[in-house]
Amino acid sequence: MAAADGEVSFSAPHIVEYAYRRSVGAVLGRFFTGLRERKLVGTRTRAGRVLVPPCEYDPDTGESVAEFVDVGPAGVVTTWAWVYAPSAKHPLPRPFAWALIQLDGADTSMLHAVDAGSESRMRTGMRVQPRWRAQTVGEIRDIECFEPEA
Repeated sequence: MAAADGEVSFSAPHIVEYAYRRSVGAVLGRFFTGLRERKLVGTRTRAGRVLVPPCEYDPDTGESVAEFVDVGPAGVVTTWAWVYAPSAKHPLPRPFAWALIQLDGADTSMLHAVDAGSESRMRTGMRVQPRWRAQTVGEIRDIECFEPEA
């Protein structure tokens, strides 16, 4: 194709993708197995902090973490951002919030979608519970989203 200055330029479509599977290891494997069973688990550090999602190593000390603990399933929104116009790749087809949720029994928060119905219903400190999809398979999308407790 000739450019305005007479130089020839070429173009070709290019798709970047990562078509591979990765093993998740024992710690995240247990987390995903828990999701399949509609349970949430974290790991407890030597200092007693409960990390969710679970970590193999304590982020403060670098020590291995091997004790698993059940958490939630409900929790509290610690911060959030409203999505007015979801894209096709978002977890919900209608406006929703991305939120950090500190599950009951956890000391850290996990990121997930909250279906509050409207921005005016969202607030920091609100209690939420998971909405599980009909058939769980052991992945984070087994939780369709969180929703305000009744």
